[in-house]
Amino acid sequence: MQKSQRLGVTVLALSILAVLHGPLSANGQGSQKVHPLFDVAGNGKNSIQGYTPAQIKRGYGFDKIANQGDGQTIAIVDAFDDPNIEADLGVFDQTFNLRACTKDNGCFKKVLASHPVTPDAATLSIWAFETALDVEWAHAIAPKANIVLVESDTDTLDSLLAAVDVALKPKYNVSVVSMSWGGDEFATELTTEDWHFVGSHVTFFAAAGDSGHASRYPAASPYVMSVGGTTLHLDQDGNYLDEKAWNGSGGGLSLFEPEPQFQIAYPIPNDPTHKRGIPDVAYVGNPNTGVAIYDTIPLCFSATDCETGWFETGGTSVGPPQWAALVAIANSKRSSGGKLALTGSAGVLYDAADDENNDYTDIAKGRNGTCGALCKSKPGYDYVTGLGTPQADNLIPDLKELK
Repeated sequence: MQKSQRLGVTVLALSILAVLHGPLSANGQGSQKVHPLFDVAGNGKNSIQGYTPAQIKRGYGFDKIANQGDGQTIAIVDAFDDPNIEADLGVFDQTFNLRACTKDNGCFKKVLASHPVTPDAATLSIWAFETALDVEWAHAIAPKANIVLVESDTDTLDSLLAAVDVALKPKYNVSVVSMSWGGDEFATELTTEDWHFVGSHVTFFAAAGDSGHASRYPAASPYVMSVGGTTLHLDQDGNYLDEKAWNGSGGGLSLFEPEPQFQIAYPIPNDPTHKRGIPDVAYVGNPNTGVAIYDTIPLCFSATDCETGWFETGGTSVGPPQWAALVAIANSKRSSGGKLALTGSAGVLYDAADDENNDYTDIAKGRNGTCGALCKSKPGYDYVTGLGTPQADNLIPDLKELK
């Protein structure tokens, strides 16, 4: 979590950043903490800040798709218990005239993956904010899909991956999983952690990171679709104006994961080491062109600056729940045609990119570091924005038709 420089970063905020973005140990693994990957540009206020669901839907073409995820379930995996999430989602839905999503109507379910643990207030506030972002925006994009929020008892990788396993229990009938968190890669991830994401007819999305050129886990897993960040400009009605790579977007080549077959077939450029390229796709991430979030768990930027209400929010956390919602819509359309849900690790997003139907907006400007070609957004696939951002009105019908 970060607060934009335009509002000033306090000593406490910097200390929080040190905790959240500090590196994992070299032999890292599951006992290490992972972090939410959001950035905050606006103070908590009573009025809406940031892009609204209507604007984002218009900008990325969702407003041209009639299906809204009916019959699908999106899993959101986060840490700790947000006691206000259902009420905050209710305010968000009422504000933007979205279908109510509650426990009573069967749309929303909250599951504790294990015995609940109460963290310190600062840690709870950060994860509660991430939870609000994920749940509100998954519902905004696919308002007829059900949501199961699975909350882990701690913010270690092991705990969150155990929550992923809970989300995949057959009783929840999940076909997409959103994970807007991550940590540094580690040498044994291929043998000790990747198996959590191996499964047919499920697509996993993870945030690529908010610290510029770098690889993060689980975004680096070849079984997960990783989401980078952009700077997106829309007009007040949501009409698309322009977009470029956000300089905070994570990306690059994995330190350990081999290049998956779907990237070999594409093919991915500038890859002499034949490692997994990150990210796969992108979405708005710059907090200064961020989205509106409603959260009533106080988010503290200093000892005297704790805020609630509406925030303008970015970071690569914004993308995974909305990409998950996009695939949920595609799966709903597939189900109506008698087809099974997509398997993300089969490279379906790359298959769609090959059909030349303008499924993606190719982001060809901007950079996330000073490492040459690997840090520069350019025509075609790149290691900052991947295949690009969705043109949902083209991409969803094409995903529906894939075998």
